[in-house]
Amino acid sequence: MESLVVGDLSFEVRRSAQRRSMQITVDRGGELVLTAPEGCPAATMEGFVREKRFWIYTKLAEKEALRDTGPGKQYVSGEGFPYLGRNYRLLLVATQEAPVKLEQGRFKMARDAAEQGREHMVRWYSEHARPWLAGRVERWQQRVGVEPTGVQVRELGFRWGSCGAGGRLNFHWRTILLPPRVVEYVVVHELVHLVEAHHAPTFWARVERAMPDYATRKDWLAEHGAGIAKL
Repeated sequence: MESLVVGDLSFEVRRSAQRRSMQITVDRGGELVLTAPEGCPAATMEGFVREKRFWIYTKLAEKEALRDTGPGKQYVSGEGFPYLGRNYRLLLVATQEAPVKLEQGRFKMARDAAEQGREHMVRWYSEHARPWLAGRVERWQQRVGVEPTGVQVRELGFRWGSCGAGGRLNFHWRTILLPPRVVEYVVVHELVHLVEAHHAPTFWARVERAMPDYATRKDWLAEHGAGIAKL
């Protein structure tokens, strides 16, 4: 893998014969990617990075702010928990057959499960995320023109989704906290990655063809995603 270091900034360099200009991308985890034309000299790329340093540092600061998610949830009656863009209050109950339920407009949790409340909520979200996401993948895959081999829900760190080996799509369990239209953007984003590995102009063109209003959904996710994902 080619890399470029300019001062305290380290970039993964991706070259493309189709590119006529350079582009810098700050990925969700704060990784820096410089996409450049084939044959572009290192000195030219370094000069481009120096011109963009203020923008780069600004974006890195924004990413760092998103990492600081603050205190987690309290597993007490009255605490709010998101699910598909809506907020549901938690009610601790004396006993119930499952650690967590969503019924009558509330999350209900057995009182003796509250000490491991986060683990129980993550399990509930994960179990409900997979069938919901699989349905959305099936709905959008024809529009994108791809056919993934499977859908998995996992812990993905700072990524909302990823493409696994053999055409499998992976989604963070936290996606099920987001509003449906925003989750659908994540779905389309990953479906397009099955044919476009990088965030080149051709990638975004395919996303736009499948979802013409993707930009508003993408902007919502960038602005609100970290806050809504606190747990």
